[in-house]
Amino acid sequence: MNSRKPSSLLIIFIISMAVLSQIEAARVLPKDFAAVNRLDTYSTVYHKAKFTVSCWIQRLASGPSSQGPGH
Repeated sequence: MNSRKPSSLLIIFIISMAVLSQIEAARVLPKDFAAVNRLDTYSTVYHKAKFTVSCWIQRLASGPSSQGPGH
């Protein structure tokens, strides 16, 4: 009974890997993925995200923790 469980798990694993290896990518990137217009869009998104995170970090309290070191 004990050897039956690992062998059935191994069979399930092998079957699932065989099925997953046959599935192609769900989304294929276009050939012009690195085009100039896309880089500009991602650049502005990056700068907005960087600004937002810096604002969040500035709002954090500075100094030692009230609960002691390590918290």
